[in-house]
Amino acid sequence: MTSKRKLKNSELKADVYTAPSKIHGTGVFARRLIKKGEYIGTYHGPEARRDGTYVLWVYEEGDKTNPVGCSGRNLLRYLNHAKPGKGEFDGLDLYARINIKKDDEITFNYEGG
Repeated sequence: MTSKRKLKNSELKADVYTAPSKIHGTGVFARRLIKKGEYIGTYHGPEARRDGTYVLWVYEEGDKTNPVGCSGRNLLRYLNHAKPGKGEFDGLDLYARINIKKDDEITFNYEGG
């Protein structure tokens, strides 16, 4: 894990940007080559109590019954779904699952796994 978590858009913009997506609406794209396993940023926002647009549900290891919801407020809220995705979450932290080329859309599997 990186020593400084990237939460704010100003911190994320060195590595990612948003643009129209061929998948859906707006997407998140790599501003530079992001290597497999590299930390990209942290999904950030207030705790969510119900499902909705831009809500990411996170399950603690070993507890699949009590998810914690985060209502995204930074650029990562525009991540689109793909199987398999190019990124994956560890909690609210996003990492590259594979090498992601500059200008490639960064996606993740909404269903997990």
